[in-house]
This record gives sequence, structure tokens and C-alpha cells, in this order.
Amino acid sequence: MSIQEGTQEKIGLVFLSGAGLDSRIWSKVVDGLEYPHLMATYPRRKDSMESRKKLSLDDYVTHVKRQIDEWGPRRFVIVAHSLGGVIGLRLASEWNDRLAGYISVGAAVPKNGGSFLSVLPFPQRMLISTILRIIGTKPPEAVIRAGLCSDLSAEQTAEIINGFTPEAVRVYTDRIKVSPPAVPTLYVKLTKDKEFSPSLQNKMISNLSPQWVRSLNTGHLPMLSDPDGLRAILEEFMINAR
Repeated sequence: MSIQEGTQEKIGLVFLSGAGLDSRIWSKVVDGLEYPHLMATYPRRKDSMESRKKLSLDDYVTHVKRQIDEWGPRRFVIVAHSLGGVIGLRLASEWNDRLAGYISVGAAVPKNGGSFLSVLPFPQRMLISTILRIIGTKPPEAVIRAGLCSDLSAEQTAEIINGFTPEAVRVYTDRIKVSPPAVPTLYVKLTKDKEFSPSLQNKMISNLSPQWVRSLNTGHLPMLSDPDGLRAILEEFMINAR
């Protein structure tokens, strides 16, 4: 039986974006989807960085929960990308009765008690910790180009750089005490990712222990470089998850 059967209610999809990214980054993926969808936003996006810097991971989770409560569908599948994986796992742990599935798209999956930083290899973890303390959470333009935007067009890259919104430091450092959700799970591995290497994604897959692993031959932002391919994977999950 698919996760749609046994209920007249349409199960929705909640999309959680990665660090610095606007929720509308999912627009080309949701275009044509047959399922209700929510492209969740993060708190105080239009405020100054000074007003956002003390936000905690709990503040992000609470902000997304409020949107889901006001949205409509009772049951939903979380689709989490990159840093959004930490937020998604926290949400999943608090909504066992409403969660119908969980999909990680090149997403962070820390072990129980870990943080986003904890998933990184030790040298990278120390480097990122230093960078967060000194220059904050917006990487230099060259780093964004080489990592996030490695396979995007010049126009797409410019939009990402110009629209990048620094996150609160605690979203990277706050720890979560949760286990993988007890629902159908999928990890979408991004084989050309320069931000989360394939070997690092293998570690995330091990932490999540998903029922399914699918691959896309893209960099870190498949919702821009291959929205049709990503949409097809999501639709397959919604049909076949049991």
C-alpha cells in the first residue's frame, strides 16, 4: 500500500532549504507536482543580521512548525536539503503522528546528539568553526561559486550570491537528540556535489539508514540544475513508499 492509500486526505510535502537560500529555490521542483506543498521559510529573513544572530535551532524549528500548522494537510513528507536536514530531523521527532515520510536531498544527518558541524570531517569542522567565529555565516563569493554553484549557469549563480542570507550560528552548532524517523525514508545522493562530497554523503546515508537511496548527477543544488530529475524522484517516493 502506498502512503497515499487508506485515506482520502492528500499527503503534502514540506520543503526545507539549505543555509542562506530562499525558500523559492524549490519553485521549479514544485511546479507540476500533484501534491500539496509548503516551501517553508526561516525566521526573520528580512531583518538585519544583528537581529537574527541570537536565534537558536529551536527558533527555526518553531517558526517552521507554525507554518505547517497554518498550512492545511494533516500528514506530510519532509524534504530537507543540506543544513535543512538538521531542522527536518528535529521536526520529524516532534510530529510522529503527522509525518508520512522523510527525504534528504544532499542533507546533513547527524548522529543522535550531534549538530550540523559534527557531520563534517575533523579538519573541515575546525575550519568552519573558526570561520563562523571570525567572519560569520556568509561564505566569500568565491566559495559560494565553487561549492553551492559548481554546476549552475552564470545567471543562477548570480541569483544565489545576491540572495544569500546568513543564518544564525547556532543553527550550525546546536545539537539535536533525535534518531532517524520511523517512517519511509529516502536519501538523494548528489554525485557531483562540491559542498557535501559523495563520501560525506555516504556517511549521512549510514546515519539515516534509509529504505531507498537514489542518485542525481548534479552539484549541491539539484532543485536548480535538474529540477525535473528531482521532481521525478519525489513523485516516485510518494507512489512507492510503504
